[in-house]
Amino acid sequence: MRAVVCQGEPVGGAPSRDDVVAYWKEQLAGIPEITSVDYRENFKADDVDEIAADYDILIGAWIGDDMFSAEFLDRHPNLKYVATLGHGFGRIDHEAAKAHGVTFTNTVYGDMTIAQYGMGLLLNICHHIDRESAYYKQHLEQHESLYQVKHVCTRQIELYEKTIGIIGLGSIGLWMAKMAAGFGMKVISYSRHKKEGSQYDFIEQVSLDELLKRSDVISIHCPLTDDTRNMLDAEAIEKMKDGVILINTARGAIIDEEAMVSALKSGKIYAAGLDVVTGEPLSEKTPIFDCENASVTAHIAWAPAEARYRTVRIAVDNLKNWLAGKPTSVI
Repeated sequence: MRAVVCQGEPVGGAPSRDDVVAYWKEQLAGIPEITSVDYRENFKADDVDEIAADYDILIGAWIGDDMFSAEFLDRHPNLKYVATLGHGFGRIDHEAAKAHGVTFTNTVYGDMTIAQYGMGLLLNICHHIDRESAYYKQHLEQHESLYQVKHVCTRQIELYEKTIGIIGLGSIGLWMAKMAAGFGMKVISYSRHKKEGSQYDFIEQVSLDELLKRSDVISIHCPLTDDTRNMLDAEAIEKMKDGVILINTARGAIIDEEAMVSALKSGKIYAAGLDVVTGEPLSEKTPIFDCENASVTAHIAWAPAEARYRTVRIAVDNLKNWLAGKPTSVI
């Protein structure tokens, strides 16, 4: 079987693309069913036909809504396995996939990684450590003691005994819940289906309305679907506590961005920590970037080197399981 792996240059430059490709080669070595592997750079949706070509296996695809249609699969009869290297994915024609015998998988590599970043966004809002450090250095450069002026330049917020509402209690949401509980927070959550099992015992599962009304912090970890698109609109935001903190490491379009901007400007939302925005990747500013109380980063929660190497290992394990007739992480 012939495989193609799409591996771009990791953000931050470490590890390098060459390092990751070398790791792919090491992990894929010794799989007898794989006769050849080609390595491409970043996957590009516009080039998906050229990328898929006559390969049997495509790894590293971005699975956008309706990208892999029945017509596409007709054009690529050899294709039998498609893997995205991320958690998220769009709509797939399941009937067409079944008819063509194609398995689609995702790679759950970074539940703890993304939750850690979400907690980092929250802690940044609570403490602004970089700003406080710069403030201290500035006064010392001017030979001024902070004991003669105000000691802090930002509002400091304690998380202990505050309530965090987790929207979407999948693997990332559960990790975020654990981290929040470690700070002494009360954890409540809303998911489409109630989660069962002892690992959820410390979490109070409630309706969305109750979560909106009770939470001091709301952290979003659900997938983007037709049901969740603009789920947090102006009406939902109105139900939130005044001064709520909003964290989003899931998908930008889950929040009605216009309504969020309005709430940030009015103070209804005290601050937002966002690793995702609507319409990304962006090439120019949108109104959210003019909100001083919004911290916005370029969808980088997945970036640590440890997570990059873990992604490869998990993706290769998924491939081996599929070859053995016991597929895992099937979409």
